[in-house]
Amino acid sequence: MTLQLKVPKLVCSACAKTITEAIKKVDANAIVQADPKTKLINVETQASRTAIETAIASVGYPSAA
Repeated sequence: MTLQLKVPKLVCSACAKTITEAIKKVDANAIVQADPKTKLINVETQASRTAIETAIASVGYPSAA
């Protein structure tokens, strides 16, 4: 499934890397595209939305509703 999440704290490529690493711990095969300009993350994953949101929140990047 493809998820699109708005992450207000996503401001640079280092943020994107941290978020990507957190998502990969939940789903090693996930495809992650993070765009600091739009603050959007697109994730192609088999994991649940809740699992992905929890993973990125745990590294300091909670998603907005």
